[in-house]
Parts: sequence; C-alpha cells; structure tokens
Amino acid sequence: MASQPEVARKSRKKPAPAQPDNSSTGSRRKQLMENEVLEHATRLFAERGFNGTSLQDIAEAMGLKRPALYYYFKSKDELLDRLIVEATSGPAHDLNKIAALSDMDVAARLHAMARHIVIWVTSNRDRFLLLVKSESDLSPASAKKFNEGRRAALDAVRSIIEEGIEAGQFRPVDAKIAAFGVWGICNWAAWWYHPKGETPLDTVADQLAEMAVAGLQRADRRESAVVSPRNLVAALRDQLDQLDKALSRDDTF
Repeated sequence: MASQPEVARKSRKKPAPAQPDNSSTGSRRKQLMENEVLEHATRLFAERGFNGTSLQDIAEAMGLKRPALYYYFKSKDELLDRLIVEATSGPAHDLNKIAALSDMDVAARLHAMARHIVIWVTSNRDRFLLLVKSESDLSPASAKKFNEGRRAALDAVRSIIEEGIEAGQFRPVDAKIAAFGVWGICNWAAWWYHPKGETPLDTVADQLAEMAVAGLQRADRRESAVVSPRNLVAALRDQLDQLDKALSRDDTF
C-alpha cells in the first residue's frame, strides 16, 4: 500500500501548459474580411442597386463561395445595417465628442464639427452616396436605424448652435433650420468634391466650415471667425495658384 505522501504526489497533476490566446488575431482578421465584404457590397449596390444584388454576387466578386460569406454576414439586410451603422452612429459619436470640448468656444466647436462632416462624407463618399440614393429601398427596420443615426448627428449640430445663440455668439435663428443648413453645406461636398481635383481636401473643409460659422455669427463677431495661421497660409497659396492659372489660360476654379 502506497504511503500517504506517495498518494499525494501521484494525485497532484502538473498544470496544463498555457495556450496562446489568438482571439485578438482572429478578431483582427475577421474585421479585415468584414471591411472587404463591405467594400465589395458598396460597389455592387451602387452598380446594380440593393435589390439587384445578391449575396452570391458579393461572394463571387470576392472569390468566395456563398457559405463562406455567411460567416461574416447572414443576409443582405444585415450587411446593409452594418453600412448604415458605420455611416451614421460613427459620425454622430464624433460630433458629440467635439460638442463636449470645454476648452473651445462655441464658434470653434461648430467649425470643428462642420470640418469633420466634410472630411467624413468626402472620405467615405461611395458609402455615403449609396445610402442616400438607396433610402427608398431600405426595409422599415433599416430605414428606422438610418433615420435615427442621421437625427443623432443632426441633433449634435443643433445643440451647439443653440448653445451659441444662448451665449450671444450666434444670431437668434431657428436652430433646427440652421442645423439643416450647416448639414447641407457640408454633405453636398460628397457630390462635387474629387480627391484628384486641384484643391486639397483640408482647404475645402476649412472653407466650408468657415462659411458655416460665418453664416450664424452675429455681425459684430464675424471678424473673430475661426481661422488658424495654417488655414490662412493654405488659403492664400490656393488663391495665388488660382490667380496664376487664370492669368495664364483664363481658367478659374
């Protein structure tokens, strides 16, 4: 009969070696694949329309079999919902963060918000325009998410305009109408701005943001509009370039 210490030694098992945690690597890989699916879906939806595109079409465009696509998205509606969330909740979150910056005055925050909108819609032009053009094809559930996301972003702009009115920096206007005006100025850039154009995106975003702020500021405060030295230098260079082109070939912007 084994002694008590021997039994104890036999009963003690060595701890299993720690297994490497690959969850973060797998998560990153999945995220990359999901982004690729979204890019292909955006292109095909734009070419064929949402109703004219199937998951099979997207799978074939990626060189995948349809069952493999199900690992990332179970349906077209789920895929479209993801596009909607990224196009609305992300910008709304960013705008609310800017609105909450206590170290910036209200005009500077509105300028930053307008600038952010311009850069976002132009940098994500295909997805933004796709959702706007496909609004009539959205299911009731998807349309609700889309409208809620847009409303959240618009409310962030309206709240900063209301703050500016209360502080006496902005004219006493209807804040909701003014928010739609700022939204329209910024979003319209998605239709006409092209990255390969002559004017850099930073210059475009700064100018549109300054116009949005100037349109709301009281006359006695417009002189203090938000213009950084970098923006002034960029604007002057751009104007000189345009003048030089106009003189050389009579072709303005």
